[in-house]
Amino acid sequence: MRFGILGPLEVTGGTGPTDAGQATSYAPQAAKLRVVLGTLLVRANEVVSVESLIDELWPDAPPRTATTTLQVYVSHLRKTLQSADPANGREALVTRRPGYLLRVGADAVDSAAFEELSRRGHQALQAADFAAAADLQRRALALWRGPVLSDTPHGPVLEGAAVRLAEARTTALDERIRAELHLGLHRELVAELQELVAEHRMHEEFHTHLMVALYRCGRQAEALRVFALLRETLVEELGIEPGPGSSRLQRRILEGDPALSRSGAGTRARAAAGTRTGTRAGTAGSGAEAGGTDAGARVAPAGPGRAAHHDGIGVAGAPAGAGAEVAYGERASDTGGAAEAAAGGWSAALGALPAADPCFTARADELTALERMLRSAPAGGCVAVTGMPGAGKTALAVEAAHRVADAFPDGRIFVDLRDGAGASADGPQAERAQALDRLLRGSGGPAGPADGPPAAPRVLLVLDGVTSETQVRPLLPALRGAVVLLTARRVPAGLPGLRSMVLGPWRPEETRRLAGLFTGRAGTRAVTRGGTPVVDPAPGPDPGTVAEIAELCGRLPLAVRTAAAQLAARPHWSAATLAERLRDESGRLDALRSGDVDVRARLLEAYAACPDEQRRAFRLLSLLPPGRFGAVQAAAALDVTAPRASAALEALADERLVAVDRDGWHLPELLRLLAAERLALEEPPGAVRAGAERVCRAYVAAAAEPGHAPDSGARGLVRLARTAYEAGLWALTVRLTDALAGAWVQDEGEAAYTLALDAAERCADRSAQARMRRSLGDLAWQYRRVERAHELFSGALALARAADDEEEAARALVGLAELRLDAGESAEAAALLEPALAALSAPGRTRGRYEASRARALLALAQDGPESARAWFGECLELAGALRDHRLEVYALRSLRALSTPSGPGADSGPGPGSASGPAAARAVEIRPGLWRIHPAGVRA
Repeated sequence: MRFGILGPLEVTGGTGPTDAGQATSYAPQAAKLRVVLGTLLVRANEVVSVESLIDELWPDAPPRTATTTLQVYVSHLRKTLQSADPANGREALVTRRPGYLLRVGADAVDSAAFEELSRRGHQALQAADFAAAADLQRRALALWRGPVLSDTPHGPVLEGAAVRLAEARTTALDERIRAELHLGLHRELVAELQELVAEHRMHEEFHTHLMVALYRCGRQAEALRVFALLRETLVEELGIEPGPGSSRLQRRILEGDPALSRSGAGTRARAAAGTRTGTRAGTAGSGAEAGGTDAGARVAPAGPGRAAHHDGIGVAGAPAGAGAEVAYGERASDTGGAAEAAAGGWSAALGALPAADPCFTARADELTALERMLRSAPAGGCVAVTGMPGAGKTALAVEAAHRVADAFPDGRIFVDLRDGAGASADGPQAERAQALDRLLRGSGGPAGPADGPPAAPRVLLVLDGVTSETQVRPLLPALRGAVVLLTARRVPAGLPGLRSMVLGPWRPEETRRLAGLFTGRAGTRAVTRGGTPVVDPAPGPDPGTVAEIAELCGRLPLAVRTAAAQLAARPHWSAATLAERLRDESGRLDALRSGDVDVRARLLEAYAACPDEQRRAFRLLSLLPPGRFGAVQAAAALDVTAPRASAALEALADERLVAVDRDGWHLPELLRLLAAERLALEEPPGAVRAGAERVCRAYVAAAAEPGHAPDSGARGLVRLARTAYEAGLWALTVRLTDALAGAWVQDEGEAAYTLALDAAERCADRSAQARMRRSLGDLAWQYRRVERAHELFSGALALARAADDEEEAARALVGLAELRLDAGESAEAAALLEPALAALSAPGRTRGRYEASRARALLALAQDGPESARAWFGECLELAGALRDHRLEVYALRSLRALSTPSGPGADSGPGPGSASGPAAARAVEIRPGLWRIHPAGVRA
């Protein structure tokens, strides 16, 4: 006789199956009889009092005959049980003071069988026997046919039992999924987990399982959206935030933590006897016995044809019962490792190489170079990947380690050293060396007998998060013959045979490949059906917008991932909305924070690790405009000599706070913003103003030198002019704006000249006012605001004449002449240009003379034809050479070449009056570098 309460009440006996092949059911039809039997079954082999049974039958108000009626029900049940089991059924339900007892076998009730299977599955999971755990929990869950006693009214006892068993079912389901994640079944679990999170909207464990499964499928954005929906539900309905485990998982997805991809498939990493949560992992007392594989902790290669997450080794040394974090490849320091960390023990997970980051993208050149280094490295060699925080060093190292699997047939081992930063060599460092020695011996790796030669097999050891060579040097005796690949912010000096590469931001051309980060499909291959690519029904954001977001993030992988997470967490945002928010420099670092992943905090780690002198130098460098700079400009910011500035820059470059290449030094974009923040917070206002003045004067001096390239540094000059204006340095504001020398600064030029005009008025400099008005007139004319341009040129002319500034008056006349020429009034233009050319022929007025000659060449083209224009453009070429202005030289050469073609100077432009084509043939003329006049007017007689 068997009973089922995990669903509708079920009673089956031994009288044989029905004609349909199903066991005969003897479940009572009357609801009250089902209540009594169900209550006795949930407390099987226990005495259930009469009072409890009455309360269950009539929760509100029992009748006066309740006891007698209960006796009748019991009598009916004894008959039912006798029908199900004629030999023993009637004797199963006995009277026992103060009530009744139902005697059943250990496996006769499906709830007892469920609990036993679930208990064994839990033990298997604790022992890291994931295949057995998944199988046992799967069998346990298969016993469920629906809610507990779903066809039976519930009183207090049945309601309590239903709640308890439902929670046990949820736990079993959670542990089955956890075990299957260990087995690498993340793709198969996604659909089921999506259904579970829809049903259990506030169950964090199911949400975190779905996040992991999606992340391992390369669907990072969808994983982050699951967290966002969980948080929204908890905040709106309960007013609480997700727990620390969920938040930590979100942070690791944002960071692209390679350990998160580790599944441990094919592994039965059993804990040593007595090991429990909170004991140290990977210490001298563990090794293969405490957390090895079935093959004595041998590290199996993940060679070609094997899945990236099937490395043949689990979480070696991980504590039993570590829970969800171990299922997710969490570092031991994050899973019950607080106690050992506080005690000074080493809690870094030692063993399995994580699966390659499913969202890994770009870095093709770096991967090729790193793979070449690893394949050519001799036994005992070291290769280092270094770079600023957030550059993706760990992801690159793990990806490369997977690619060189064939070169290291005896295994690849991954060790996270972050938790041991700064530890002494005779403490936890010595324990690390012992643990590595045991693991390498167990792997068949290079740690051979102490009195014999080094073993031949090749093993790759990945050391992640190295902060100092003192962390690595004590480990070297245990690494005989292994090749070491380490990641660090700076190059650890003093390691023999070290080769290194510096990992910077993504290159500009790589930003085209980043759209997948914003759709959750980075690193995935195109889906095909029958050989035909399947079009994604939800196309990603505009590639141009993605490229802009990447630039605003300094193309730093961590920052771009965080930006993508912001977009995923806010479905009502578009990529354009995100880009707009990131354009604000003052709030950009605030925007690059999602959950507890904070780009600013990661960058501050590198800043805080530097001594005071380097931190102050870093802050002062933010006074320089964005872009590359030299030692002279840095010396002005730091108020030191150029040689000392060079030394300071080298020190900052070693700390990855400054980048350097053949073209000079520069502050990476987000580090520049951090430096500016720290400058405002930590430097006295007087020191900031003095530094800004030094920098402005240095750039003014550099701009005055012949041959400076105005366009390449135009935005920097505009920024410095604004800085000088805000500091009340009026004369410097004017001089910096003068240094633009007509360079085109899109969207910023008009604001810069307006500020400079105000600065010139504040210092009562009429000549400067005339220059700024004339420059604003040029901009107004280029934007086709002709009336405004005429007003500004006329005002500039009046101010120049009042200041007795002949040169500036002549340049204002050139501006007015161009307005006339543009209107087709050639005679009036000629009358204005004649005195201007005469005034600008004086020495020292080369740039003004160039502008006048250019206007005269265009007038000659309109009045006299190409031959006359050729002479004036030739003069422009000579003057541009004297100015050492490459942009103006190229324009003059381009115009001269155009005059030699049948169409004249410009695309489809006629040769001018007097030619066979006549003026009507003119179509477009390049009147300034990059500025064209379409359909120029003919000559007025």
